[in-house]
Amino acid sequence: MIPLLPPALTALLTIAPLSLLGLPAPSGLQIAPFWLVWTGAALCIPAGLLIALVGKIQFHRNDSEIHPFRTPRNLVTGGLFRISRNPMYLGFLLHLTGIALLVNLWPALLAPLAFFAAANLWYIPHEEQAAIDSFGEAYITYCNNVRRWL
Repeated sequence: MIPLLPPALTALLTIAPLSLLGLPAPSGLQIAPFWLVWTGAALCIPAGLLIALVGKIQFHRNDSEIHPFRTPRNLVTGGLFRISRNPMYLGFLLHLTGIALLVNLWPALLAPLAFFAAANLWYIPHEEQAAIDSFGEAYITYCNNVRRWL
């Protein structure tokens, strides 16, 4: 498998085009009223960053490999990982969704959608196969008990 950019960098790069969408655009492309968009963004942006950060901290505390294209070590199943097998990806997705809401244009939702597709179709399947190879039945049991996203 050819390694792509690390997921955090992929998320960051999907934010860049959103700044172009912030230019004046026809009101028919707006997602929702201003107050509702700001409420969604105010919830998603910090929540996403917090979830991703807590997941990263849990990986470091358990001496786990965070880079998706390196051999995994030390299966993490506690904390946020009891709720989601991929809380860091979930955090990035929430953060991107909050930024897209802040832009308040329907095309802005392509950024979190692109990140979701990259995570779901590329990063996560690669990581899951590496985890099966490294942890075997313990990881399969974990997958049967915890959902991929939520």
